[in-house]
Amino acid sequence: MEVLKQFNIEPKNIELYEQAFTHTSYSNENNMGVSYERLEFLGDKVVDLIISEYLYRHMDLKEGDMTKLRASYVCENALYEYALSLRFNEYVKLGKGEESSGGKFRKAILADVFEAFVGALYLDQGLNIAKRFLNDTIISSMIEKETYFSDYKSLFQERIQIDNKKIEYILIDESGPAHDKTFTSIVKVEDIIFGKGVGSTKKEAEQKAAKDALDKQA
Repeated sequence: MEVLKQFNIEPKNIELYEQAFTHTSYSNENNMGVSYERLEFLGDKVVDLIISEYLYRHMDLKEGDMTKLRASYVCENALYEYALSLRFNEYVKLGKGEESSGGKFRKAILADVFEAFVGALYLDQGLNIAKRFLNDTIISSMIEKETYFSDYKSLFQERIQIDNKKIEYILIDESGPAHDKTFTSIVKVEDIIFGKGVGSTKKEAEQKAAKDALDKQA
């Protein structure tokens, strides 16, 4: 597995890493009984612990600010970008239907796979190696101040609420098959359209509409 060589990791149990890249659809089709879900649960907590420790030790911030900063670097958008940069989409095993519908580039899947890989790494190599991996991925992004902020709606609301104006998100279009829909939303303030967004879920479309509104105000 190329990613293990990239980080000089000698696996003790390669099956953990294989499991980290196994989606439930592939597991079900091949009667395997295991997928990345349990490892993703563990990896999520390991990521939170390591990033929280880094923020506590290296940044003089209040609790609320640390929470917001951590969230921006471990949100789905950010984890998806880390996974893509490591070419995790090439390793993930999907069922035929999931793969044919573009699952190898589905944000939620790749974000989960990243956390599952961290879970596998923690079990196989221990906390220090997991820290080293996250230092080279998430923490290096923090140092470089790369932005993956996902809650644009909250940021836009904070900016608009200064004037106590009403914000409204409206779904204006929904298209595509049930397993691969596309949603288009607009954000209006006092009946004026401020932004428009397209996403694979209603929430993502609203976030992108808020981002579009923020970009226009920048």
